[in-house]
Amino acid sequence: MTRSITGPAPPVPLPSPKERRRLREARALSEEEVARAVGVTAATVRSWERGRTSPRGRRRAAYARLLGCARHRPLPRPAAGSPAPAPETPARPSPDTPHTPTPETPPPVGSTPETAAPERTAPEGTGHSPQPREGFTAEEAFDVLYRCTAPGLTRQVYLLTGRRKLSQEAVEHAFRTAWQRWPEVARDRDPAGWVRAVSYEYAMSPWHRLRRDHRRADPLPEDPARGALLDALLGLPPSYRRTLLLHDGVGLGLPETAAETEASTPATASRLVNARSAVAERLPGPAAPGDAGGRSAPPLRERLCALALTEEVPAPPPAPVVRAGGERVAALWTRAVLCFGALLIGATAFTLYTAPTQYVQPLAPARPVGGVPPPAGPQKLAPQDLKLRKSLRSELAHGPERLVPRIP
Repeated sequence: MTRSITGPAPPVPLPSPKERRRLREARALSEEEVARAVGVTAATVRSWERGRTSPRGRRRAAYARLLGCARHRPLPRPAAGSPAPAPETPARPSPDTPHTPTPETPPPVGSTPETAAPERTAPEGTGHSPQPREGFTAEEAFDVLYRCTAPGLTRQVYLLTGRRKLSQEAVEHAFRTAWQRWPEVARDRDPAGWVRAVSYEYAMSPWHRLRRDHRRADPLPEDPARGALLDALLGLPPSYRRTLLLHDGVGLGLPETAAETEASTPATASRLVNARSAVAERLPGPAAPGDAGGRSAPPLRERLCALALTEEVPAPPPAPVVRAGGERVAALWTRAVLCFGALLIGATAFTLYTAPTQYVQPLAPARPVGGVPPPAGPQKLAPQDLKLRKSLRSELAHGPERLVPRIP
């Protein structure tokens, strides 16, 4: 038996995650079809296309063949004495074979034809962030992200809160924060998801109830169907509403929804089921149970998209205005921190200058003292005493000097 001296075969080369998705769509293959052909789940295929994981072994080779990128793989060197294998010819579809189109998935909530980039950039909500081409400056990359995600994100936040002004404010706040932390956001695998999470957190903050402008939601749509759907959404708890919007509206998978809501996958699935049941009770018809794959029924997603697209929401301001606002807020916070630091240093210096260098024990407070007789001086001499003193002074003293009394 002859052992090969070439070692293990190198792994099949795969393109970038964005190119994998483009090749799959160019071959009119859905994620479910690729998953069935390779032997994995659709969530795993989405993970491959987002760059979170990569296939290995036979699944990697099968996935490469489906994408059409395994034809240039160099053949392994044959062992000594064995015939060389014939080169593999890629299978081409026969012209007589009918093509079965893949059913289209409804667009995510808030996505419009205007927000789609001409470079097959995925709209906001699909889980794939718009990645600008290399060579862009920071301002240009931010403008691309803002132009592709801000309109759809504003409509999503409106469905989440029912307040148009708050939705615009939340999206603007999220992009201002993204511009302040742009080095971190630019390196993130999903910049649109980063901005979406910040805007959702800001919009769902309970402190907005203390503001006069946001105490009550805007009037419901005049259309009874759309008004009933929005009223059913706003009647859900905030966590249920966000989970339903991310999974059934935006189109994220269950693991991605759990990660964005910072909950476990079983808890997210429970919230999703309870939210669908609550919407079905208040609005019979649009929220049917999901299929075996865990996907929601199309009518609910279609009605969410229709509700988001038909309602008038404030147009987001231009990207340069948002960038200038973010820089202005950052400058104000920097000045506030510097002023507070200077004030703290001044107060500390004043305290050190005016504080005593040693401890001085304070005097006890005065209090009256009783039971002590008042001091008395010498009494006035009587005439007899005066006469006696005079006689003593006039007489001569006899005896030792030390025994002679001294009369004052």
